[in-house]
Amino acid sequence: MTKHPTAQHQTPKLRRLRHRQRNTVLALAGTLYASGALAAPSVYPTGVTRYDPAKTFNSYVLFTGGDNIAHLIDMNGNSVHEWKDAASHSTLIDPALTGGKLGHVLVTLELTDGKGTDLIPGQINRRVSKTIGELDWDGNAVWRFGDKAPGGAAQQHHDWARLPNGNTAVLANWVHPVKGFKPKPVIDDVVYEVNPAGEVVWKWVASEHLNEFGFSQAELKLVRNSAIADVFHTNNLKPVGPNRWYAAGDKRFAPENLLFDARNANFIAIIDRHSGKIVWRLGPHYPATSEENHPRNVPRPVDQISGQHDAHIIPEGLPGAGNLLVFDNQGVAGYPPAVVPRTGGSRILEIDPIQNQIVWQYTAEDSGSPAWSFRSTNISSARRLPNGNTLIDEGQSGRFFQVSKDGEIVWEYVNPYPKQGKNSLTGKPTSSPAVYRAQPVPYSWVPAGTPHSENPVAVPETAKAKPAS
Repeated sequence: MTKHPTAQHQTPKLRRLRHRQRNTVLALAGTLYASGALAAPSVYPTGVTRYDPAKTFNSYVLFTGGDNIAHLIDMNGNSVHEWKDAASHSTLIDPALTGGKLGHVLVTLELTDGKGTDLIPGQINRRVSKTIGELDWDGNAVWRFGDKAPGGAAQQHHDWARLPNGNTAVLANWVHPVKGFKPKPVIDDVVYEVNPAGEVVWKWVASEHLNEFGFSQAELKLVRNSAIADVFHTNNLKPVGPNRWYAAGDKRFAPENLLFDARNANFIAIIDRHSGKIVWRLGPHYPATSEENHPRNVPRPVDQISGQHDAHIIPEGLPGAGNLLVFDNQGVAGYPPAVVPRTGGSRILEIDPIQNQIVWQYTAEDSGSPAWSFRSTNISSARRLPNGNTLIDEGQSGRFFQVSKDGEIVWEYVNPYPKQGKNSLTGKPTSSPAVYRAQPVPYSWVPAGTPHSENPVAVPETAKAKPAS
């Protein structure tokens, strides 16, 4: 486990000093970074940029930064605990699935060279995951998967989930020729169910279910002749979980079934855990949309999604439980590509999965900003909180924020741990604040004595909207 000397070992006095320094920086830099700004200036504040404790659901947040550290931050942005993560998909594990042990996470332990893919679709022969694992609070690996995987490498990408039976669902790549496909090979998506011994006990392969994804014959031709090998680009995988639809008798929503979304193929679907067949699907067909006809009224039929991420059924006990929550990136996706507004932004959609109706949404317009000011055409996430707020990760800009049901931003944070690199063409240094996913973490998830602070952060006057004269 890596302990960050400027965060993990801060004294309370030093924490208070850093908090005052951060507020000073924000006051000076308010003109540089108004809430919701998308086109980033060359200099802008990082850390917590606004915070109203009375309106926020107060918790920790888990994410992996560009420093390959999984950070557990508090509401004031202090990194209170850290784990090494060779990739960017750190995920908390519910203590109910670890025998009551607190503070366990899934991370990537080791990368290797191989034929796989990362977050950039269609690119092969890159670094891929060799070994993934479960780390305890002290950073010890208590479970691993990789050496017993097909080909000797996990090739996990994007997502994973601990299951109630103690096994782990792993979303992985399988690079192989698929009959009838132009790309040779295809970067296929596969789901492994892996037991505690690291052995695969169940497998599901996307290309084997191509005819269940809802494509017309003309669209299937486009899929098979894709210009890129990463034909489906599945980017999340979660158990459906207990829900009101199954309780009412709809077996499609059995808690053990698996929900996933395919970004490049532009649909969301549920896999029946017993038959392996697709039993529910949203997409891949949607109406064309534009700046003029992107509606905002709710409820309404699902008008369109494109390039979505983090689709999941809102868990029981949370507002909107049983509905589908998804970060609708509005990035280019689909066969053929969905029509997206040229100047539009991303959206968070809450969808009744039985009626296929949008029952709640968030766009930047709900916060008083132009739609294009909230935009991330790839990565990103959205999670419902117990008080009805929603935690959003605008992934490309590394900006996390909580919004109330009516769109008020009550907490905001900008990732201060960018990924440093070098441009392959110019040789110049690069810096990216992008964050794949941000997850809310309840205070009860950590061992007793773990610190957290809840000091308000005021919005500088220069960043506040002023009424028109």
